[in-house]
Amino acid sequence: MMSLRYAVPAVALALSACVSTPSEPLPEELRPEVRALAAPGQDLSQVRLESDGCYWYRYEGPVETTFLPLLTRDDRMICVRTPAI
Repeated sequence: MMSLRYAVPAVALALSACVSTPSEPLPEELRPEVRALAAPGQDLSQVRLESDGCYWYRYEGPVETTFLPLLTRDDRMICVRTPAI
C-alpha cells in the first residue's frame, strides 16, 4: 500500500499533466485569397500558419484530432513562403 507522503506528489504530478501551455501557433482568421485557393472538404474554421510558412487546418478524425496541411485543388500546400531545404 502506498503511504500518504508518496500519494500526494503522485496526484500533483498527474494533475499537472492536464495543464499545458500552448506551444503551438493559435488559429488565425483566413484571408479571402487563401480561402479561394483551398480545396473543398477542408475545415477552414481553424487554420494556422506554421513556422514552415504553410497553412495547416485542424482535422477531426474518428480516432484523433490533428493538424494537416491546407491544400489547393491540385494537392499543393498553401504557403506564404517557400520552405528552406
